[in-house]
Amino acid sequence: MNALLKTSRLLSAAAGAAVLVLASGCAPQSSSNASGSPSGASGSAATCTKGALPTLTSGRLTVGTDDPAYDPWFDNNKPSDGKGFESAVAYAVAKRLGYDTSKVTWVVAPFNSVVAPGQKKFDFDVNEVSITDERRNAVDFSSGYYDVRQAVITLKDSTYAGATTVAGLKGAKIGAQVGTTGLTVVQKVVRPSTQPAVFDTTDEASAALKNHQVDAIVVDLPTAFYITSAQVTDARIVGQFPSGAATSDGRPEQFGLVLGKGSTLTSCVSRAVDALQADGTLDQLAKQWLPAADSAPVLK
Repeated sequence: MNALLKTSRLLSAAAGAAVLVLASGCAPQSSSNASGSPSGASGSAATCTKGALPTLTSGRLTVGTDDPAYDPWFDNNKPSDGKGFESAVAYAVAKRLGYDTSKVTWVVAPFNSVVAPGQKKFDFDVNEVSITDERRNAVDFSSGYYDVRQAVITLKDSTYAGATTVAGLKGAKIGAQVGTTGLTVVQKVVRPSTQPAVFDTTDEASAALKNHQVDAIVVDLPTAFYITSAQVTDARIVGQFPSGAATSDGRPEQFGLVLGKGSTLTSCVSRAVDALQADGTLDQLAKQWLPAADSAPVLK
């Protein structure tokens, strides 16, 4: 996941539109909730009273995400506009919890701080954060809201542009954002002969690729589509890694909403996510905002 992924604030709304055109008519990978069972405190039904949860600010829901907030997860770095998959998911969860749009406040939460131990300045965070056992030691997760795969991008004229296997990437200088499952895949699955390059943001990784400082970068698949269509247009998606490549047990990698460790809201938020999965809302939002998961080859 992701960080994910991420778009520069200087990108125009027209660039964001390119992704929507790319995504239209495609059926993205739906969430199976295979690995996304909630962690942390279990709230009772009485504590999930709509609009009256024990939130940071009474009567309001505070949602965190990174800055910049990247397409196609958000729209043009505006989390509060309800556009982009994760913005739409956040508002759908908020509605299930009893908070309409006017009762949702967004705050900036850098990716690494989100998954670190300690007190949080949000009720939940949405930022392409993959659910892992290691992260569960520091924070709570909701049920998974999206199944995701990692993908590798190279420039079109790269020696590695035609790679069809993981082994074909061994000699590449590969970059990824710090703290992401993309970096985990590089280190544990590809295991390149050259030490991976680690970047603070996906924007920095994309710039390094564009400037030939690295041969390839690894990001989540929807972000890979955005980067190749709007940020580094002379790049291409070489392929995606098999489902479960980023997890220790081989189960599908999932994004989950992040809450502070032991949050009294974890169970309530998970129930909201589960309800959105059950009624088809999550699949509908994925089809609206994200490209098809089967539209890139799987690396063998």
